Formats: sequence, structure tokens, C-alpha cells
Amino acid sequence: MENICAVFNGEFKDISEIKISPLSRAYTFSDSVYEVIPFYNESIIAFDKHIKRLKSSCSSLNIVADIEKSSKEILDLISSSNLQNGYVYYQISRGVDNLRSHMYSDDLEVESFGYVVEHSFESKNLKVLICDDIRWKRCDIKSTSLLGNVMNMNNAKNKKCDEIIMHKNNEITEGGASNVFFVMNKKICTPSLSSNILPGITRELLIKEIKKNGMLFEEGRYPVENLLGAESIWLTSSTKGLAQVNEIIDQENKIELDNEIFKKCERIFKDAFLGGG
Repeated sequence: MENICAVFNGEFKDISEIKISPLSRAYTFSDSVYEVIPFYNESIIAFDKHIKRLKSSCSSLNIVADIEKSSKEILDLISSSNLQNGYVYYQISRGVDNLRSHMYSDDLEVESFGYVVEHSFESKNLKVLICDDIRWKRCDIKSTSLLGNVMNMNNAKNKKCDEIIMHKNNEITEGGASNVFFVMNKKICTPSLSSNILPGITRELLIKEIKKNGMLFEEGRYPVENLLGAESIWLTSSTKGLAQVNEIIDQENKIELDNEIFKKCERIFKDAFLGGG
């Protein structure tokens, strides 16, 4: 991983030069949070919202971080990258223990790490697997504790899938790294936010545009069966944008790949946040 600009505890260097202690609580306990901040045509998408969520995640775990300093580091990574399109991954952990301990010391020095890479924001169609949501009960925190996602997504990868859609007690929650939208009876639907669902920034931005354009829309609690009868399904995230589902494996469903409602959502989102790109 050479020639990737990164920052660790305020020091900017190539990612290959960064050394992290094995006693970092990010390493031993996933005691850390993160954000993925996209930029397109050198313009950062919803920067303030990402920073607000980073601050909220830290607060939820009682990590006392210098968010203003983190914000500047993220901006400096982007400006120094000379990239037009890409994203910053930025992580804050509680710090480094003297020895591994479940109960952390109150005087630990917060640890921060980030890097910037190029990314192509291309429209993609996804093949997905429906699976049980085996994650912890605080998925509303953007924690690095993602082993449930990793297990499910790699099981899907082995079945030649691109993503997953999870459900808890047969109720749709979210994708492995995305939020879920679908069209049912000409209405756009998405699961309501809860402790089982991360409040996605792209999700929030899209909902705002949907409402602004007067489209039929609701948030609610939906059984998996709704997906099997959906006219259109798509997933949203900071790096996916709006990615249409074209197949759910091991299921019979008739997804309209030229669905007019999805196409309109894709168009209004691009016009609002990607300059029509």
C-alpha cells in the first residue's frame, strides 16, 4: 500500500510508514469509531454531516476527541491528495493500554488515523444475498466493530454476490455497508432508524431530495417478504451513491431494472450532490 497519503496522531506520512501498537484498543477491542467522507470534483459531500456523526459516535462511546483537529486533518488529506474524486477513511480510537484490559484508563491519549484514496463514483448493479442480521445491538454507532458484517459479506462473496441485505426477526434492517430502499406499490420505502440501523448520510440526503420532489415516500418496519415483491430495490452509501439491486440470489422476484422511480431518485441525487455527473 505505497503512495497512499495518511495521517496518524497528527503526523502526515505514507501509509506504509505508519506503525500502530498491538495494544491499541482499536486492535484489541474495536474500541474505535470511523467515518468515510467522499469528495467529487474536489467538492466534499456533506462534510458537516459526517463530522457531526463522527462526534456523535465518539460521544456514544465516551471517547473525548478533538473533533476540530480531526476535521482539519480530513480537509488536509483531501487538499494534499490532488485527487478529483475519492474518499477519506478516518478513525478515532480510545488509545493504547499499558496491557490489554476491558476496563480502560481515564487518562488514555486518543489515537487517530486516516487516509485518502481515489474512488470512481460509477452507477453499479448489485447481486445480493438476504441473510440474518447477526451484529451487535448498537449499529447506530459507526463503530469499527464490524465482524458480523464481515462474516455475512464474505459468505455472500463466496456465493458470487456483491452485497447483502440483513434482517432481524424477519424485519429488514440494512445492507452490509449500506442502507436499503425499495419501491412497493409506486411508493419509496426505507426502514425507520433504530439502534439496529446506522443513520446513513447518503440515506439522509436522498430522503431530503425525495421529499423536496414530492414523491410518495415512507419510513417503516418491513418484513423480508416486501423485498420479494418490490418493483425496485437499491442500496445507498457514501461510496456506492445509489446502487440498484438487479438480483437476489435463491429468491424469485421481478425487479424492474428500468424502474422510473429509481431512475428519478438517481437523477435528483446526482443533480443535487454530484453536479449531474
